[in-house]
Amino acid sequence: MSRQTVLGGLPLARNLRGRRFQALALALTLVIAALVVPSLPVTRTGVGVLAVVDITGSMNVRDYAADGRPASRLETAKAALRRLVADLPCGSRVALALFTERRPFLLFEPVEVCAEFAPLDGALAALDWRMAWEGDSRISAGLYRAIEMAAGLGTDLLFVTDGQETPPLPAGQVPPFEGRPGAVRGLIVGAGAYGLSPIPKFDDRGRESGFYAETDVQQENRFGPPPADAESRAGYNPRNAPFGAAAAQGSEHLSSVREGHLKQLAAITGLAYAHLDGPGGLDRPLIEAATPRPLPGRIDPRPALGALALALVLGVLLAGPLRGVAPRITRFTPTHRLRFRKA
Repeated sequence: MSRQTVLGGLPLARNLRGRRFQALALALTLVIAALVVPSLPVTRTGVGVLAVVDITGSMNVRDYAADGRPASRLETAKAALRRLVADLPCGSRVALALFTERRPFLLFEPVEVCAEFAPLDGALAALDWRMAWEGDSRISAGLYRAIEMAAGLGTDLLFVTDGQETPPLPAGQVPPFEGRPGAVRGLIVGAGAYGLSPIPKFDDRGRESGFYAETDVQQENRFGPPPADAESRAGYNPRNAPFGAAAAQGSEHLSSVREGHLKQLAAITGLAYAHLDGPGGLDRPLIEAATPRPLPGRIDPRPALGALALALVLGVLLAGPLRGVAPRITRFTPTHRLRFRKA
């Protein structure tokens, strides 16, 4: 026997240098590490937010697209919120409310997005314009009350709306905000395209029956003091016709995202603003606008270590048979020719 110790018919030194041996040794090391390595502490940045969704009639306007088909603002907002909830880190908390008329209605208080993902996602999917209890859409009043609600819940605010006030604001004047700007952080999300689109009209049974016409909606708010140009209107009378004698005309029966109005409300309240471009993209603007909330957690590296060890072992086992079936090529030498002739 030689001076070298033989292992499996091969010198030990050659086995130690072999790739199969090294791969198996690394797999064994990973298995041992998976048994003894503890979970690692990490800190993520989460959010605590009250999501308020406008479900008034103009949110039925189909000026988005999904899978090549027209999609309403409400359906697009729902898809964006469902994706947002799915992408938020565990430990984040979300509350949900509806907005119609002049105030939000709280559906449920903040819940953890991972432990309560199924009911939260189901509630977002079930949002419907038929849940509205009034037809008006006083965006300013609803936003101010939503800020109060978020403050009471101890959360930030995510307010999704197209910004169309129905009826229009008197003389276009935004109601004063009585709260402290910036006391509640959050994001106003403007839903809808920038061009005007018709608003779908529904009958008493909820079936679509066409679109609103100019005479179907209030084109001007004639409560309160008359506008500055009232005296120049036809039929103006300071007592009997302070807004003029002719019926108001306008485009309130058509709808677009009222971005200027929403940005003005954001400046008044200290909130941020972002436009809803589609079913995704709310994560970054919300994280930037919301209050950072450190979420302590742990990462368990053992599944990854075990999977890597298994992959190495399988690679070694598969490489052996493949190498064994490779064809052996023997050179045909003149000696072979001589033996063939003798035969």
